[in-house]
Amino acid sequence: MATTADFKNGLYLKFNDKPCMIVYFQHVKPGKGPAFVKTKLRNLENGRILENTFTAGAKIETIDVERRPYQFLYAEEDGFNFMHEETYEQIKLNKDVVENSDLMKEGQHVEMMFVTGDEERCLTCELPTYVTLRVTYSEPAVKGNTASTSALKEVTLETGAKIMVPLFINTDDVITVNTTDRSYGQRV
Repeated sequence: MATTADFKNGLYLKFNDKPCMIVYFQHVKPGKGPAFVKTKLRNLENGRILENTFTAGAKIETIDVERRPYQFLYAEEDGFNFMHEETYEQIKLNKDVVENSDLMKEGQHVEMMFVTGDEERCLTCELPTYVTLRVTYSEPAVKGNTASTSALKEVTLETGAKIMVPLFINTDDVITVNTTDRSYGQRV
């Protein structure tokens, strides 16, 4: 157990029986009335930001969260199979836990966040910020058929994902893709 005096950015706690992380907090001591702490909490299960006000000295339950390296092995119709890179233990996750799963190829390294303790469970599976993928299909672009200089076209990647890229990208080019916003990075 901890109190509001122990608050710091990045502290993991249980709020309304959900695992959360403190993103921002501010201790407020008004001229009248008791002190309180304004917080912004990120729900670790769905990523939503919650705002809450705690009275000063309120007790909160902290939780232990651990990040572990895993490697993506293969996909099945009901989920994905991963292997821990150090212990070689294999686990299976539902498709809804992995964000931008169509950018993940076999052998891809990922980082998973687990709540440890009585009920150990996986909260998130995060891909690296940039992944390198081969373009398997690209429409040929005709030079001069656009009015703007930042024209984009849709391509299909080796994982089946479709993203928008500049016109000069062709089939069999290898590109980097930003996994947070699915944007084109650069040609490799």
